[in-house]
Amino acid sequence: MVKGSLKVGVLGAAGRMGQSVCSAVIKAESLELVAAVDAASDGSEEMFGDIRLSQEIGAFFEAGADVVVDFTIAEASKNNLPLLAEEGIDVVVGTSGLSDHDVLTIGEKFSKSSCLIVPNFAIGAVLMMHFAAIASPWFNTAEIIEYHHNQKIDSPSGTAIATAEKMSSASNQWDDDPTINENIAGARGAQLEGIPIHAVRMKGMVAHQEVIMGSAGQTLTIRHDSPDRESFMPGVLLAVQGVASLPNGMTVGLEKLLGIE
Repeated sequence: MVKGSLKVGVLGAAGRMGQSVCSAVIKAESLELVAAVDAASDGSEEMFGDIRLSQEIGAFFEAGADVVVDFTIAEASKNNLPLLAEEGIDVVVGTSGLSDHDVLTIGEKFSKSSCLIVPNFAIGAVLMMHFAAIASPWFNTAEIIEYHHNQKIDSPSGTAIATAEKMSSASNQWDDDPTINENIAGARGAQLEGIPIHAVRMKGMVAHQEVIMGSAGQTLTIRHDSPDRESFMPGVLLAVQGVASLPNGMTVGLEKLLGIE
């Protein structure tokens, strides 16, 4: 352990993303993995370095974690985040499926620490959203197609929703959908602020998204691909190292830490 290193805990450590985060923290300089927790685990003797997997959230408190990374599910996050807030622990959340109400309610609990919710940890995906917002005022039609592995239980993805919100904030000049007859319900996707979003769930994929914008005589496509979960780790480490610099309460997205908000 490096003297003065940040003590990190991982919630949802038995899952694929949780395992990847534990590995990344162990390898990172100035970070120390002090606890790995997964209430949904089978109680196996799984180890992360010299840290044994626990089923109890109290393991974070006992280990004196400075930051906890949460990669569970929305229902678990709604129960666990207030407990971490009460202990004054900073939290980085990669869980999807939290509603706007959930974010507001949970954020109010973080009066002594910071909570950073990240729709997508891939820095390239954050830049994709940023570029799409910049381009939006110059186009009047747009659609978003997001592709994920077939184990993802929510749709559309948090990244797709965040992208549409950023685009609609940048421009409200989107043409109405000309479709009159939808022969199969849902064929035009789900609209958010006038921007259709289409969700694909397929074996062999991890996380991918393209934003297609069109105006008279031209189209612009901005696409980002994460074929491997390792692509998320630089963003996770950036969030872990930077969350304490954010104001107490709730922050959404990596933009502030990247300086592109």
